[in-house]
Amino acid sequence: MTQLPDLSTFNFRTTIPVRFADLDSFGKVYDAVYLTYFEIARSKYLKEVVKWDWESIGVMIGKSEINYIKPIQNGDELNAYVRTSRTGNSSFDLDYVLAIKTLDGEIVCTTGRTVCIAYNFQEKHPEPIPFYQLEKMTKFEMLANSHDASAA
Repeated sequence: MTQLPDLSTFNFRTTIPVRFADLDSFGKVYDAVYLTYFEIARSKYLKEVVKWDWESIGVMIGKSEINYIKPIQNGDELNAYVRTSRTGNSSFDLDYVLAIKTLDGEIVCTTGRTVCIAYNFQEKHPEPIPFYQLEKMTKFEMLANSHDASAA
């Protein structure tokens, strides 16, 4: 059995609406939509917390992982949690939790991770994470010297 994450270790949470278009014929959220939910949460996290400067450098996804624990259904109210768990020279990992709101609290239904790469789309190559954004991530997440210059 997979150990469920402690939601109190996440400093960022946002609400994601479950749309009718997200559902399959059984009334459950279609599996590919979970990556869209991660994208929505990631975009808000990068905008609100990291203050990512999209004019100077972009973000490319190098790898995505999804762990399905419990289906999300029509009518569920959903919270998405995001945190930076690792920073490297040009890449960083974001962890995600999707949790259904209930009267008794929250039920974790999905966890995941993306490896994000700071990328110069004009010159078509990775670049170091801008210092300002790196500093925002590490301070917000209280990461203790997680930056490793030898990491990708």
